[in-house]
Amino acid sequence: MSKGDAGEKKMQSSAPTKVQDREDLGITVRKQEDFSEWYTQVVLKAELADYAAGKGFIVLRPNGYDLWEQIKQYFDSIIKKTGHRNAYFPTLIPESLLKRESEHFAGFVPEAFWVTHAGTQELSERFAVRPTSETIIHDSMSRWIRSWRDLPMLLNVWNSVLRAEIKSTKPLIRSAEFLWQEGHTAHATEADAEKEVMEILLAYREVMQDLLAIPVYIGKKTDKEKFVGAVYTTTLEAMMPDGRAVQMGTSHHLGQNFSRPFEIRFLDKDSELRFVWQTSWGISWRTIGAMIMQHGDDKGLVLPPKAAPIQVVIVPIIFSSGKA
Repeated sequence: MSKGDAGEKKMQSSAPTKVQDREDLGITVRKQEDFSEWYTQVVLKAELADYAAGKGFIVLRPNGYDLWEQIKQYFDSIIKKTGHRNAYFPTLIPESLLKRESEHFAGFVPEAFWVTHAGTQELSERFAVRPTSETIIHDSMSRWIRSWRDLPMLLNVWNSVLRAEIKSTKPLIRSAEFLWQEGHTAHATEADAEKEVMEILLAYREVMQDLLAIPVYIGKKTDKEKFVGAVYTTTLEAMMPDGRAVQMGTSHHLGQNFSRPFEIRFLDKDSELRFVWQTSWGISWRTIGAMIMQHGDDKGLVLPPKAAPIQVVIVPIIFSSGKA
């Protein structure tokens, strides 16, 4: 054996085998055997998301953001037909605004991130990094709503929120910051507000079942589980292959629990000054995580046709007598 042959043999023995390559690229556990590990591998290896440098945070990669855009476009097309309009509000919320609705404020204090300095200068008031937008939007509504002609006010925002979920991060299911949609509406009567709650809940069901192909159960949360500050909360729940339920979205009847402390009033047709009735509702990128759990298999990611950003059409070519 020549010196050259020996060198070639040494190089071959140190290179990874094809089996090792497949293990690195593919899913190494079965869905039924280790559901949690299977899910994490699918998210990372399909390049949907990745862990960020900060503990508890994740990065949504282009493949994952494509899916979020599909959901965004689908839901937008539904609510814009009924007069809802998209807006945007600041990320930082003054502590004084949160304190105006005491139950809501107390519910989010344990989860809030706080900004206390601007550069090296200490602020005179703390700012919460948006855990949800009720208070800051209601503050604006109190200035924008004057007459019954201003109602209903139907606002929707696409943004991110931050909550201190840094101990048990799971990509697209639980993280410190997540993308979501949140709607906020004001109405002249309680009946109109309750109608809005149910119409949005059914719109969410259409997104889950028609776009994402995920069957859901709809109903009301218990008083203990309802959104802080709400009269009641309605919810969509989906059963996952591991036997656990995932909350896919919620729609809340807020009554006048926010309009009174924020003084959101309007002059009605009878010239009486009244408080508005309100709702809020939201879904997050958790819907993407649930879609992965529901449809993926041991080989990895499986997407329902309507949600898949990349569509493939197979065109059969029929041959006759050996000729095209």
